[in-house]
Amino acid sequence: MKIRKANRRDLPLVINILRRNNLPHEDIPSKLDCMFIAHSGGEVVGIGGVEILGRHGLLRSLVVEEEFRGKGYGRAICKELERYAALKGVEELYLLTTNAEGFFRKLGFSVIKREDAPGVIQKTEEFSALCPSSAVCMRKKWAKKL
Repeated sequence: MKIRKANRRDLPLVINILRRNNLPHEDIPSKLDCMFIAHSGGEVVGIGGVEILGRHGLLRSLVVEEEFRGKGYGRAICKELERYAALKGVEELYLLTTNAEGFFRKLGFSVIKREDAPGVIQKTEEFSALCPSSAVCMRKKWAKKL
């Protein structure tokens, strides 16, 4: 699997994948620079994003296309996004999820109270407006670069 930053030509693809999977997409035109596309064998297997906010990051919109699920792509995409975030100086990665808490727990994320997320995370559009208040907030910390 290879992962690359999304570009303007990828915008319809990214929005379409997010819509099909009932994930927030309304702010993607202004956040495309934080999105990544995962390819394997010439096919798009999934997408994911990470907003870098100083030493904090917001993992967003990690999704694997249905026909590629259960093959380790989600885990691989998440690890690549974590590495990218760590290289950018992120020490804590946050996310909101409505249906993948178990998946992220297996990757080392833990549930926190939504109000315990740092202000810079709470002020993101995804956190403050796009994700439902029922979404579970999770965090992963690391002390050194991955």
